[in-house]
Amino acid sequence: MPTMIGRSRKPIFAFLRDRLHKRVLGWKERFLSKAGREVLIKSIAQSIPTYIMSCFVLPVSFCAEMQSIISKFWWSGTDDKRKFPWVSWNTICKSKKVGSLGFRNLRAFNLAMLAKHAWRLIQNPVSLCARVFKAKYYPNDVFLRATPRRGASFVWQSIMEGKKVIDS
Repeated sequence: MPTMIGRSRKPIFAFLRDRLHKRVLGWKERFLSKAGREVLIKSIAQSIPTYIMSCFVLPVSFCAEMQSIISKFWWSGTDDKRKFPWVSWNTICKSKKVGSLGFRNLRAFNLAMLAKHAWRLIQNPVSLCARVFKAKYYPNDVFLRATPRRGASFVWQSIMEGKKVIDS
């Protein structure tokens, strides 16, 4: 978990990409079926950034890089072959109910996790976390009317991104 976050955010979260890449490289040495690759992607690859995604909004380009690593593993399976993706990644990320594979769209998942925090601030305004944020960022108002401020912490900026999901 990063402790200090500056303006340049991609290098701070690079450890997630490196960890995912290292894990996928280990899988590429094995010959796995499509079902085996699906299980590995859903249970391990897409769960690696979950905790960080619940606290911070990740840059869009960073989420795209991570999805690219997962996509390349899904389509090729091994390092020596590069296969053409026959279906777009957005189609693969659709629900199984509509006939797709149900992989996570990492950007949408990130915003959903942050919206969950925003929802908790709305539903439980007497919690310690809600009281601290209220005292610091919206002392004379309610959470739904709170606005992003310059110089606010990255956690608060991330929760404000989640609030946009609730507002829409």
